[in-house]
Amino acid sequence: MNEDLAVDQATIDNMCVNTLRTLAIDAIEAAKSGHPGAPMGLAPAAYVLWTRMLKHNPHNPAWADRDRFVLSGGHASMMLYSLLHLTGYDVSLDDIKNFRQWESKTPGHPEFGLTPGVETTTGPLGQGFANAVGMAMAERHLAARFNREGHEIVNHYTFVMCGDGDLMEGVASEAASLAGHLALGKLIAIYDDNKITIEGDTDLTFTEDVAVRFKAYDWHVLRVEEGNNLADIQKALQAAKTEALRPSLIVLRTHIAYGSPHKQDTCAAHGAPLGEEEVRLTKECLGCPVDEVFCVPDAVRRAYRACATKGQAAEAAWQEKFAAYCQLYPELAREWTAAVNGTLADGWDAEIPDFAGAPPIATRAASGKVLNAIAGRVPELIGGSADLAPSNNTLIHSTHDFQKGAYDGRNLRFGVREHAMGAILSGLALHKGLRPYGGTFLVFADYFRPAIRLAALMKQPVIYVLTHDSVAVGEDGPTHQPVEQLASLRAIPGLTVIRPADATETAAAWRQALRTTDGPVALILSRQKLPVLDQSRYGAAEGLGRGAYVLSDSQAQPDLIIIATGSEVHLALAAQDKLAQQDVAARVVSMPSWELFERNSPAYQDEVLLPHVTARLAVEAGSPMGWERYVGRTGAIIGVKEFGASAPGGTVMARYGFSADNIVQKALQLLQR
Repeated sequence: MNEDLAVDQATIDNMCVNTLRTLAIDAIEAAKSGHPGAPMGLAPAAYVLWTRMLKHNPHNPAWADRDRFVLSGGHASMMLYSLLHLTGYDVSLDDIKNFRQWESKTPGHPEFGLTPGVETTTGPLGQGFANAVGMAMAERHLAARFNREGHEIVNHYTFVMCGDGDLMEGVASEAASLAGHLALGKLIAIYDDNKITIEGDTDLTFTEDVAVRFKAYDWHVLRVEEGNNLADIQKALQAAKTEALRPSLIVLRTHIAYGSPHKQDTCAAHGAPLGEEEVRLTKECLGCPVDEVFCVPDAVRRAYRACATKGQAAEAAWQEKFAAYCQLYPELAREWTAAVNGTLADGWDAEIPDFAGAPPIATRAASGKVLNAIAGRVPELIGGSADLAPSNNTLIHSTHDFQKGAYDGRNLRFGVREHAMGAILSGLALHKGLRPYGGTFLVFADYFRPAIRLAALMKQPVIYVLTHDSVAVGEDGPTHQPVEQLASLRAIPGLTVIRPADATETAAAWRQALRTTDGPVALILSRQKLPVLDQSRYGAAEGLGRGAYVLSDSQAQPDLIIIATGSEVHLALAAQDKLAQQDVAARVVSMPSWELFERNSPAYQDEVLLPHVTARLAVEAGSPMGWERYVGRTGAIIGVKEFGASAPGGTVMARYGFSADNIVQKALQLLQR
């Protein structure tokens, strides 16, 4: 009897694994595009993980204490969609059939917020791996903050599936190195070691010993030599879960397009449908119905849907535990609920300093003061810098470092790992319960631009503190002087870029950043000291929330509008005074954020920019690209069209035309047209 049951279970296991394979094959064939190889090779590991090891509730994908699963190789998306459908998430068989089609729940690569159960958007290789590191860091921090002896409300794992391509990317190496240093024992990576890339065998470019590399990172490394051996896969996962002091890497030897007679173990199976005849042969080889498409046997559906029952029971047990927690620790419970919901407490910004009358201060320094004022009332705020904290002013003075054995710290030390920092910040935000920020020099935003782009795509409220914002950086020279970065960041849909003119605008910028919950915000800050604007004379800095406002108007009807951002606003004000001496009436508009300005009504935009005033001059120490939209054909732009130079910052600015006298000259030229 027991032997018969074992045989029956083995048969069901085999059917469950092959159903994952054939659903992927059929969906890709129907779409006439996709990546069948990885889903076919990884199906056994995916089946074991999702049905036997993963703590999740398909009926509530947002359950806070669920295990996180990241498919870093997002091209294997059909495997994930099949898992979601089979285990009971809101992904129907029709959604599977609609793979890669317009307005489908099942796009070519997984997209967070579109498909229930997808934890992060993946596709650009390596970034999902780093997102997972961020999720694991979030779990450790929240556990340290909220758990009490005998009352653990945060206790889950982060699993990530990755392939050769992920581990070739530098961002994965950066993140893996940091994860090992931090001893993230609840991070488990399954490495799909199938020896194949798009171009051919990995031996073409990738002959390193991955296991040795990860051991050097201080990871716990396990091997499964046969990727179809369910028992060995489960044993390795269990061993990884018992390792508390190191993250784990399971090196899983698989075969791309397993079961395909002619395409298994070849690069031909990576990114193209198998083809009708090969599909037939593959199903025959796997022992699946040859003439059926999108076939899900009843026994398979029952086996997978047990996950929903198990998940509901797991969440119900957690809810009971949380109810007891609420009784014992009511204040902590309220904080937990607010953190997970992203709710700011009343008066969270009450201690932000008033800089009126203060001496000149760099906006990066003002930012540090504001950050520390906010941090005391927003305990979810956590972040750091890519080894530039003293320069970026990103340290929270009232806390300590997040380190191995001190996970309650809120200062994150990323090291010189900008790309990993950006992707980890997204992972922290995706996890929920935290409000992450990260800093570096503006010029080095290029190092993690891919992560900024994905944060914007996912609408994650990450804050980037980007200092040393122009050629005014000075002596460090053109390698450190950003020119094209502002234009480049403004080109990213969904990213709000704010370049404040002084400390008062910087305070307003932080307020805006914390209130922004539907996408990332980049704060662009100066290295050099800037005067604090006299707000009794000029417009209110609250106008920053509208993106642009009239900072200083002329007594008479304006002849000219000068639009500026950041440190150049002060030059514009000086030029306004000089122009007034020549009977030229100029309006100065501070425009710290194009994105915020564009959200206003046309009436407000016209109120600020006055459509009938066609003489407009934009002034910004960066690429002039894009300013045409505000100055029009009859206006002019003072910008930077070449790389910077090594000299004192004031000298470089003056040499590049950023002086009140040059603004006056350009303004007069405009008015003579």
